Amino acid sequence: MPSVAFLGAGSFGTALAIHLANSGCEVKLWDRKAQLIDEINNTRKNTKYSRDSIIPTNITGYKELQEALKDCEFVVLAVPSHAIRDLCRSIKGFIDEKAIIINIAKGIEVDTKLRLSQVINEELQNPVVVLTGPSHAEEVLLKMPTSIVASSLSNDHAEKVQDLFMSNYFRVYTNEDLVGVEIGGAVKNIIAFAAGICDGIGYGDNSKAALITRGMKEITRIGEVLGGKADTFSGLTGMGDLIVTCTSPHSRNRKAGILIGQGKSLEEATAEVGMIVEGVKACRAFYELKEELQVDMPITDVLYGILFKGLNPTDAVEKLMSRDKKNEMY
Repeated sequence: MPSVAFLGAGSFGTALAIHLANSGCEVKLWDRKAQLIDEINNTRKNTKYSRDSIIPTNITGYKELQEALKDCEFVVLAVPSHAIRDLCRSIKGFIDEKAIIINIAKGIEVDTKLRLSQVINEELQNPVVVLTGPSHAEEVLLKMPTSIVASSLSNDHAEKVQDLFMSNYFRVYTNEDLVGVEIGGAVKNIIAFAAGICDGIGYGDNSKAALITRGMKEITRIGEVLGGKADTFSGLTGMGDLIVTCTSPHSRNRKAGILIGQGKSLEEATAEVGMIVEGVKACRAFYELKEELQVDMPITDVLYGILFKGLNPTDAVEKLMSRDKKNEMY
């Protein structure tokens, strides 16, 4: 079985590390928090991110990147989107040039507006595969049936990652549309945040259905302008990911949105969630990008107003509902 390094011991990284370890892989798990690595090695627990799950003995925690990367065939980047570039710079010279980089973060780089695979390609020469889709860590740990997507510029590399992660409860599809796969996974966080606000205000199923459906239109609209294929957005990394993040109690973006809908500030909401809420940075990045490209994204507009301009959530809903009439298909 192959040797796999996970860089980042957060919730999803730890869940996937346990999944591969249970499949027989040798897993090396690095994190910048030394106390967390000590806990993993000494108690076989990661209490903050994987609750009561037992860390298998074929997972070893490392405090030094060079040690974690030695002789690894696959390297999983399991850090937030804003940390991807710095992490790639840190591992230069330590990583085998043939090792496949697997990115599981969702988003785009705020300053450059580059997709994360593009960020990685600017810093490293290794093949890159994006692994994404509707997959909460909590349910992966419980071995609930889950389906996700592996995408790459090389279908051969995507298939190697597919083979690595496939199991009888974890199904991996491939998709050659790397642009669409990445954009779908990034923009859905914006819509999920907005869905949480609707829940926090106290709106019901009608509102949620409308938001998800029109949110899908925004994802497809910006995704096609950036070069993605329409069919991708009706798949796992578009509609699938959108459904799970807009409706699940596990969703950080939805939870943060609920708190804001209940009257808390952005700072209070993110502090209470206690983990990275990717929708905040995604909203800023895609608001700026859609302004530059002149793409109509009204949900993104009002969420940006709520998060960064002091717009009242109920006023934001009124703003959405009172826009000029239009045909649903445009």
